[in-house]
Amino acid sequence: MTLPPRHRTAPAASGQPSRRALLQAGGLVLLLGTQQIARGASIVAVRVWPAAEYSRVTIESDQPLRAKKLFVAAPPRLAVDIEGIDLNPALRELVAKVRPDDPNIAGIRVGQYAPGVVRLVVDLKHPALPQVFALEPVAAYGHRLVFDLYPENAIDPLESLIAERLREKTPEPATAATAASGAAGASQAAVAAQPAASDPGHDPLGELIARADTPRKAASPATPAPASAARQTDRIIIIALDPGHGGEDPGAVGPGGTREKDVVLKVAHLLRERINATSVGGNPMRAYLTRDGDYFVPLATRVQKARRVQADLFVSIHADAFTNPDARGASVFALSQGGASSSAARWLANKENQADLVGGLNVRAKDRHVQSALLDMSTTAQINDSLKLGSVLLGEIGNVGKLHKPRVEQAGFAVLKAPDIPSVLVETAFISNPQEEAKLRTSAYQEELADALMRGITRYFAKNPPLARSRTV
Repeated sequence: MTLPPRHRTAPAASGQPSRRALLQAGGLVLLLGTQQIARGASIVAVRVWPAAEYSRVTIESDQPLRAKKLFVAAPPRLAVDIEGIDLNPALRELVAKVRPDDPNIAGIRVGQYAPGVVRLVVDLKHPALPQVFALEPVAAYGHRLVFDLYPENAIDPLESLIAERLREKTPEPATAATAASGAAGASQAAVAAQPAASDPGHDPLGELIARADTPRKAASPATPAPASAARQTDRIIIIALDPGHGGEDPGAVGPGGTREKDVVLKVAHLLRERINATSVGGNPMRAYLTRDGDYFVPLATRVQKARRVQADLFVSIHADAFTNPDARGASVFALSQGGASSSAARWLANKENQADLVGGLNVRAKDRHVQSALLDMSTTAQINDSLKLGSVLLGEIGNVGKLHKPRVEQAGFAVLKAPDIPSVLVETAFISNPQEEAKLRTSAYQEELADALMRGITRYFAKNPPLARSRTV
């Protein structure tokens, strides 16, 4: 398959009107009348999900779509020929759906490449690793053709956390201002000189934080810091917050139309503010979100992200739903190595574990995250610590709302399978209950939930001080 130059009009097929062969330059598209509506498959919807981690384009149809792809590196662009359809108004919408601030997509061009073949050209802002795959109907979706556009140079979450921490550093007051200013450059040089984070004998987070603090201390040599204070600088407590669902997967939807993915992201943002402003035993805390926007993250990737930043805790935030609208109350779950603690817990775990099907996972991908099997090396110690964490969280949540069950429940949640991180899943309320849905929508209740979770995390560390950070990444 050949790819026409970006600003060249594709030749018209023999015997076909020229308008069916035009590929407009600069991201424009043909304006067709109703007589040119697609033959064969009908396009139900088109969607674009931008995120720094990757951008997704989805074309939903009532029949399977056949596609052939070609990636061109310079300038970077992805061409996809979709067979069995003609250009129609729904496909034209893709052009306008690309936002100027999309981190990965510069624009989309679409045109009738040949009879029964529509060509999409996705112009990219930088080199990418594209995945094009089809999904069978599931939940509320029909057939989907998906383009996932991953940056060739992926964001390193550990480096992002370190950068945030370094930006927090403030110069010493008054007399030390000049020295601190000079130290900033030395700090950045120290960061650049560090070994790669993949070095198994290297703790990049601890060492970089310690080195970032070293020049600032050197500005006041007459008052050396005690050994205990020095040790505090090389330990940052990281809490991985996991807002459930996202992107193609809305999660549960309340009777008033409230989407689980939106509510839990707001609660996660509020909790992040509280964590980032808190210290435990003199050690600063830092929150890391497995998703920081409205995009889909596979279950295994959520776990791997938490491990990549060497998280001390993993808190997955959800909003429950059930067929009976009278069900109400918050719940907290930990992993179970055996059976679920109740039939309801088993039902919920099975439902949550289907998120990959709804969100749209490329099961054939050889991607660095996606192809990895769900971690299943959970230890008894991890589960015991998770139960301790879950217990204090449940107690604090019970102070701001009704509990569904008075104890932490257990089931085989895929997202809780980090073998070395205490992990819990919090169901904040039943979004399927009209009264609780209304509460979840209010900023006041979202603030109360964030406060309760923060108190629970602080209480957990008061009785279970964080251990020395693992030396592996």
